[in-house]
Amino acid sequence: MSQLNPVNKSLCLEQVCAANYQKLLRLIPDLLDYRDTATGLAEGSSTLHLEVLERSPYTLTILLSHSFKKNLEEFLEPAVTIRLYLDLRLAEVISDHARAAVAKVYKDPGLSLEIMNYKWRLNYFLQKWLDHCLNKNYRFRAETLRTIAIA
Repeated sequence: MSQLNPVNKSLCLEQVCAANYQKLLRLIPDLLDYRDTATGLAEGSSTLHLEVLERSPYTLTILLSHSFKKNLEEFLEPAVTIRLYLDLRLAEVISDHARAAVAKVYKDPGLSLEIMNYKWRLNYFLQKWLDHCLNKNYRFRAETLRTIAIA
């Protein structure tokens, strides 16, 4: 996924996660206020979908994906699950459409180098994807159900 291989991956991973948090808030300015789903539109580009999966006082877990249509069917890729650490102002990829969650892949904490490499690849990909989305000028809006007032 990425050919970039920094020497101090731990420090670089923290910096990427901090940058990704800021990029997510630039891409989706009302992100912390959304409760369910939202869509992002950009002229000439596929739709971005946001789904809030979990919310706690210190974290927010979201699913972010592009929507593509192929043969009258819709599929979502890359379908990246991201956990935002609100108090630390970090955003970390938990999993994506092609790879399982880090905790499912590496159950042995003794494999710290492999775990770090896996996390690095996921989060570096998110950084590049967010840059792409920001360059496309996506604008998000919440998807809410409208209630009809009966007079």
